[in-house]
Amino acid sequence: MIRAAAEILREYGPFSGVEQVGGLTFDGRHVWFASGDRLNALDPASGEPVRALNVAAHAGTAFDGKHLFQIAEDRIQKIDPATGRVLATIPAPGNGGDSGLAWAEGTLWVGQYRDRKIHQVDPQTGAILRTIASDRFVTGVTWVDGELWHGTWEGDASALRRIDPQTGEVLEQLELPPGVGVSGLESDGSDQFFCGGGDSGKVRAVRRPRRSTATGGGARPA
Repeated sequence: MIRAAAEILREYGPFSGVEQVGGLTFDGRHVWFASGDRLNALDPASGEPVRALNVAAHAGTAFDGKHLFQIAEDRIQKIDPATGRVLATIPAPGNGGDSGLAWAEGTLWVGQYRDRKIHQVDPQTGAILRTIASDRFVTGVTWVDGELWHGTWEGDASALRRIDPQTGEVLEQLELPPGVGVSGLESDGSDQFFCGGGDSGKVRAVRRPRRSTATGGGARPA
């Protein structure tokens, strides 16, 4: 396993009225993050919130290119980002114990915190298609360039981990400074991750490791 210190590029927040940052996602323009009773859109260039949707937003957040998906206790909501209207709901696999959420391969990927699992879920029915076991608590989940990453947060220690999507083997770990938690995780599709900061009320940008064309696994030129 490759180990390295995570490089924090920028911190956003804390934000007015936000006590807790849960899941987050990126729609290509804004970072959306969950804060309990609303979903907030953050402009990562200016660092300023630009709008909010009044929907229950307790844990993981995802974006499929058109709709937002948000874990709210024991369910996953499909949300119209233009209006904030909940269009559909499916049961969350952990029945309230879910944390991270990502969209990839036409399906949802749900992290279960204390159960230490990542489930691939049918977005229409909520049926579990497969499960990946982890040896650490799972917070945020994201896919980028064929790589599956998840956040972990246990006590004072947090990390971003790249795992083998077939076996769950940890291939790479970026370790955050002591006391810096990761509650949600999303890639910008390029060279950085956005991380929810839990009860710090912050969002952080962390550098994604560069890849050479020889490394495989969704590699891109350095």
